[in-house]
Amino acid sequence: MDFCIAVAYCEPDDLCEIAETAEAAGFGGIVVSDHVIHPGKLETPYPYTEDGRPRWEANTPWPDPLIAVAAMAAVTRRIRFITSVLVLTLRHPVLAAKSVATASVFSQGRLTLGVGAGWMREEFEALDQPFETRGRRLAEAIEVLRALMTGRMVEHRGEFYDFGPVQLNPVPKEPVPIYGGGVSERALRRAATLCDGWASEIQTRDELDEILDRLHAFRETSSRAGEPFGICAALRDVYDLDGYRAMEERGVTELITVPWLFYGDASQSRQDKCDGIRRFGDEIISRL
Repeated sequence: MDFCIAVAYCEPDDLCEIAETAEAAGFGGIVVSDHVIHPGKLETPYPYTEDGRPRWEANTPWPDPLIAVAAMAAVTRRIRFITSVLVLTLRHPVLAAKSVATASVFSQGRLTLGVGAGWMREEFEALDQPFETRGRRLAEAIEVLRALMTGRMVEHRGEFYDFGPVQLNPVPKEPVPIYGGGVSERALRRAATLCDGWASEIQTRDELDEILDRLHAFRETSSRAGEPFGICAALRDVYDLDGYRAMEERGVTELITVPWLFYGDASQSRQDKCDGIRRFGDEIISRL
């Protein structure tokens, strides 16, 4: 199991030093998130809080995740990068495939692509993308990405996308692992049957156990039964060595944390955040 640092809400200028520090401290990954814009009037309820309000303010920075990956990859050599999640349905999959493939090439194959259908209707409206069909479009877009990133000449005639024959270059030497996000029945089924893993939001361990049971049931009855399946999880009630070991036993492959929050609040300076990363590496990662 790799420990991964979620860098959502961090200042863009901090990301490269955080990535360098994380790699030196023994972390296995950096997790980047995605929003294109924040609307002036947000009416869509955020699905992951009790009151439906997002955890961030309108002026929170959301750098393009794939550009951020390329920047952090340039100053590191080992650590992986996970998008959790890229809202793929806001983008045409051909253009998305170009960005994903390029980010994977520049990171020397260290990218895992977590994708989701999205939840913010206003964001879809701003980008002139249909909201109601986003789940079906996501499934088709995953197919398109995989085909294009083989580097072969591709022709696609689908429900939503129709193009080709076309060829994409450059492409990664190895396939980019794709994780599906979301906790709805459809999202879990899509992740288990179409993807190489699942990317969580923030759950309790009991919620995770229930989700894992559903994922495994879907996977076992799919055409991909028996293939490896990654679990990238963030837990609000797991914060000690015994808890981390229990997550590894449950099959979690990437455990998301924000290590500096164990030693201070979210307003810490870049230096304090890096000190927290090093301290977590010494106190936790080195002991596991």
